[in-house]
Amino acid sequence: MAAVICRKMPRRILNRRAYSKSTGPTEARKPERKEEAANNHPGERFGRTFLCLPGEASALVDYKIYSKPAAYSSTKNRAQPSVPSETDDYADAFSLLLENVPSSLGIQQVRSTYTVTCSRRLSSVRNTLLDLVYSRPIEEPRSAAQWPVDPKQRPEMDDVEVYDTKEDPRGFQKLGGAYRALCFCGSEQREPLPMEEGQKILRDVSFLRSCLSPESTADYFWRLSWLPAEQHAAVRADSRFAMLCRCSVDLRGAFALPQLLRLLEAAVRLRVSSSPLLLKALETELCRRAWDMDFDQLLLVADLWRSLGRGVPQYMEIVLSYVGLRWKELTLPRLVQLLYVIGESRQAPGELMQKLETLLSAHLDRMDMEEVGAACLGFFKSKNGLSEPLMKRIGNKVAARMEDISNYSLVNVMKMFRYTHVDHLPFLKRLGKVAPDRIPTIGTQGAMHIVLACASLRYRDERLLGAVAAKVPPNVQYCRSKDVAKYLWSFSVLNYGPENGEEFFSSLTQQLHRKMHEFRRFPEHLLTALLALAFMGRFPHDLIDVALSPRFVTLATERSPFELKKDLFTLDGAVAIECPDYGGHRLPSQLRQEVTQMLWNFARQDICAKPEMVEAAILLQVMLGGPRFVKNHLVLPHTRSADLEVHFDPVGNPLPFSVEASSEGTQKLEFKMSGVPVTDQLISQLAKRRTGGLILKSEPDSWAGREGAVKNMAKTEAAVKDRGRTGLNLKVFRNGVPLTDSLLSSLTNSKIPAQKTAVQPTSPSEVRKLAIQVSNRNHYCYSSRILLGLHSMKRRQLVQAGYVVVELPYWEWFPLLKRTRSEKLSYLHQKLYSALD
Repeated sequence: MAAVICRKMPRRILNRRAYSKSTGPTEARKPERKEEAANNHPGERFGRTFLCLPGEASALVDYKIYSKPAAYSSTKNRAQPSVPSETDDYADAFSLLLENVPSSLGIQQVRSTYTVTCSRRLSSVRNTLLDLVYSRPIEEPRSAAQWPVDPKQRPEMDDVEVYDTKEDPRGFQKLGGAYRALCFCGSEQREPLPMEEGQKILRDVSFLRSCLSPESTADYFWRLSWLPAEQHAAVRADSRFAMLCRCSVDLRGAFALPQLLRLLEAAVRLRVSSSPLLLKALETELCRRAWDMDFDQLLLVADLWRSLGRGVPQYMEIVLSYVGLRWKELTLPRLVQLLYVIGESRQAPGELMQKLETLLSAHLDRMDMEEVGAACLGFFKSKNGLSEPLMKRIGNKVAARMEDISNYSLVNVMKMFRYTHVDHLPFLKRLGKVAPDRIPTIGTQGAMHIVLACASLRYRDERLLGAVAAKVPPNVQYCRSKDVAKYLWSFSVLNYGPENGEEFFSSLTQQLHRKMHEFRRFPEHLLTALLALAFMGRFPHDLIDVALSPRFVTLATERSPFELKKDLFTLDGAVAIECPDYGGHRLPSQLRQEVTQMLWNFARQDICAKPEMVEAAILLQVMLGGPRFVKNHLVLPHTRSADLEVHFDPVGNPLPFSVEASSEGTQKLEFKMSGVPVTDQLISQLAKRRTGGLILKSEPDSWAGREGAVKNMAKTEAAVKDRGRTGLNLKVFRNGVPLTDSLLSSLTNSKIPAQKTAVQPTSPSEVRKLAIQVSNRNHYCYSSRILLGLHSMKRRQLVQAGYVVVELPYWEWFPLLKRTRSEKLSYLHQKLYSALD
């Protein structure tokens, strides 16, 4: 490697003729040092060359440059032995930069000639290379065949599956001229600029780079943006266009506002997303001038940034502040366009969205279907819901004209219904009639959102689900991991097995195998899919083994933004019960205990404290003999819901088993052996005293063997008062209730019959365990008595675990909560003992 020392010389001396052979600079070569040669590879010579004018051979250390002649060679593949030195990194970096310079510059290696110039006017290597590029001869305009072509490469897809995230949401902008000033129109028709004119502009830029005005710069950008689309890539790659971008950055403060807007629109047409310096400068300047714009200009700029695919949170924050002060000036087109850009930026303060909801409610009757869809999408993406009355109005409007709404807008409305959980039955019924015929024209992602919204609303329409199930298997290759998971979840939550169920579930399971690489980034999708399959009794062991492996568990619990421990626990518990032959990974016991405690803490404060559950637990304790006979807990913790558990011996007598019943605060329902004898006359007198002469209906056989009437009525009344303090309230049975031995035992506070007839089981298998479920509407599909997938799986697993499932359905139990205690006791007695029989 040669060391070159250069000295800054006057401009006139830099003429190439000064370095001809006749007047070339002298070379002073120092002898090589022996110790340096010994450290180098044999056969190589290293020296230092000092370049200076004749008579000025002094070494100028301030201008020392290390140069490697081989770096200038046009033959890049020539093998050269390398020797590590302190200058290698610099030389390699410099040679890499020079390799990027076009070969037309004529940089060649000349034997024994070192012509290097330096100038303090150039502050960086980048500027040096730019000057080298700009100094090359002006090229003649290329022919059309010579210009590189950049066609859009899109895999062959069904037209239904083609989805453009930047164009499809903008259908409302094509409704009329009201949106022309508010948004960027990429399909605007105009005569394209000839390629020769584009080359002329670039030549002018190279000549006038030091004296470009703001007007000419903006004009050049605008005109270049109207070149044919296939030439845009060549323009962006041209170094003269890079210089035009640099000039625009330097002149950003001198542009008038209309020129700045035209410059940004031209950047959108040319797709200059690879010029971050220019885009950052434009963003900064537009933020500075935002308060000088009107509504139309603010919304246009926001739309241009969206079309360019660049997030501008600072600019959007300024826009939303501006809107918050002047929101009453928004017209309908401005409101819809604003909601669109808010949704695409995914940010908006809740206070502002409430004001915009007021405007939306005022304009709703005049809105087109596409505008309604755009408004729903804006609120959905910004995670702001709409009030139930407004959603009802939207449902009415769309249901009346569902044939006129586009598929994309219909999907947006469904997203909003899913987010707000508003059940609008007329809208859903209309959807069930119209949507099945449109499913073949909706993409797989759109169809997924429709069935997902139905699943969230618990609305099961078999015709709609059947149409989607028929569409999915032939188009499963278009499903992302998210789509697969949501499809499986929707069908399984609604507990619906389509006619082509085997093909449907098998195709989606195979797609899970193909998308395994996506689950490293989205582990929640794999767990969602496997839980959905578990609801339907399907357990792919290989996928479950991956999901429960230590590596995936760590990924799901530590690196995912979602809480996935409960999903892992539910999957593990389902596998433990339903897959006895499974031999793969399982969750560690510590994690199972942690999640069990987490679920129990929630259930104790929420599920177990619900009035219908508390009332059932108290009455069962009264009927069976005390708290030790009833346990309110998570029978199957992985199912995430609590049940009431009771045990019976082989002959049908209750068995005490609840250890927690002895804790403090539990009301004791045990009494002394001396109870008051109950006779027909006593019951008659009590009924007359409390109901004014209404006689309780009872079974005649139930009073056989009872003693005569009590001798002391005062003693009876005292006993009745004592029973009232224990919570036993004797009221009238409106329709008549059979008084059985168990009920009489409760009424008399006597446990003698239970103690006499109880038979202790000889083995645990003889214990008859009952799981009493207090259901509610959320356990069933909407307006039906079909259990949802999770609760169907729970009952299936309770039976496999050895329990007899007894349900107190909400349509029976909830009305009884307003009736007398005697009626409720009779109902519970009938439910339990009929299940035992």
